[in-house]
Amino acid sequence: MLVLLPPSEGKASSGRGAPLKPESLSLPGLADARAAVLEELVELCAADEQKAQEVLGLSDGLRGEIAKNLELRTAGARPAGEVYTGVLYDALGLATLEADARRRARQSLLVFSGLWGAVRVSDRIPSYRCSMGVRLPGLGALGTHWRGPMASVMPEAAGDGLVLDLRSAAYAAAWKPKGEVAGRTATVRVLHAPTRKVVSHFNKATKGRLVRDLLTTGAKPAGPAELVETLRELGYTVEAQAPEKAGKPWSLDVLVTQIH
Repeated sequence: MLVLLPPSEGKASSGRGAPLKPESLSLPGLADARAAVLEELVELCAADEQKAQEVLGLSDGLRGEIAKNLELRTAGARPAGEVYTGVLYDALGLATLEADARRRARQSLLVFSGLWGAVRVSDRIPSYRCSMGVRLPGLGALGTHWRGPMASVMPEAAGDGLVLDLRSAAYAAAWKPKGEVAGRTATVRVLHAPTRKVVSHFNKATKGRLVRDLLTTGAKPAGPAELVETLRELGYTVEAQAPEKAGKPWSLDVLVTQIH
């Protein structure tokens, strides 16, 4: 099973250890695309702080985030699973998983990123600010920048099992499963049951809890249909829509009333 996650806007500070080693990151087929984004992002933030703020979509209160990008090559790196914070990652609670569940997390979780393309939670990265919705002056829209490299590396990364896609729309645009891979992919929405609407906090927290439950139990659903049954056994209320045509993903709605 491969689980595709969005990153978080909020991130923990960089570590005090060794700096980024780009060659150590997973999915080496993304190396050139990563280097291009990294170079332009650092140059942008060093040359014109005001322009960097506008390009990155930062409020005045977040202007200090630009400094993170200036130090991307020298700041201490730490596992991505520690860098990403926020509602989803708080609910996932990687640090509190038992050893077997942590091993499964390292093997199955893939976090999409505007800067790195995608990384494993064990990949060591510095803290940064660069969402997938950014349009860099030279490279253009990052969602578009990543599509070609992702199309080359993701089918292999997906292996031959279930792909559970929990990404938000901006990150999903960087890679859309096709053909046989799409047929064993399940996308998930979390809906507030009384209103049938997506509510950000419910959405993120439930996705984090859902992934944690799968990791903790060691469940290994072979495909989307088996995933539906597994989630129901775990106590989730799930409505599933199988694709009408081959080569399309399943759509799953998880209904919630409140988050405990």
